[in-house]
Amino acid sequence: MECRAGCGACCIAPSISQPFFGMPAGKPAGTRCAHLNTENLCALFGKPERPHFCAVFTAEPEFCGTNGKEALLILAEIEDQTKTS
Repeated sequence: MECRAGCGACCIAPSISQPFFGMPAGKPAGTRCAHLNTENLCALFGKPERPHFCAVFTAEPEFCGTNGKEALLILAEIEDQTKTS
């Protein structure tokens, strides 16, 4: 599946525990990445500063659903199910 332009769910729902360019403390779940622009596109896409977590994420129907809103719900649920205490 192709990533939906303007979705941004994968840049909001998951947490990123490792520090990365522009977010030295990582990114909490449910928080917009500092590099997600107003059109919900990644400003680091294709750049070496992009976090490994983001570079290896692959859009799949099971994660992305049928639209951006559904993707956000699915990814938030996965994040909740996999978080460590």
